[in-house]
Amino acid sequence: MKHGEPNFHPGADQEHFDYTSHLAPISMYVGIWAALMVGTGLTVYAASVELGIFNIVVALVIATIKGTLVVLFFMHLRYSTKLTMVTVVEAIFFLLILFSLSMTDYLTRGWETYIAH
Repeated sequence: MKHGEPNFHPGADQEHFDYTSHLAPISMYVGIWAALMVGTGLTVYAASVELGIFNIVVALVIATIKGTLVVLFFMHLRYSTKLTMVTVVEAIFFLLILFSLSMTDYLTRGWETYIAH
């Protein structure tokens, strides 16, 4: 690179981009890690409590919260560009479409198939 030539940083030409702005203190990462450990403990505890059909609901809610923390902070989505956020929201939208279409197939099958004899 020649003297006076601008440095290239991915996304540097985008509005409000500062490649140093996403540097976070270590204490934040330790706090997120602690929250993930608490979430893991809650998952283990919830698995030992008989909640009937709601066991899977509780486990999925805890997993969704933990996944959101990982994506936002450890994968730096919180500090990324708007285009990246739109891409993630779009991926979640299509995942929900996939789940809903799969559930329409599952729920239209005969229940006798799933009952053990």
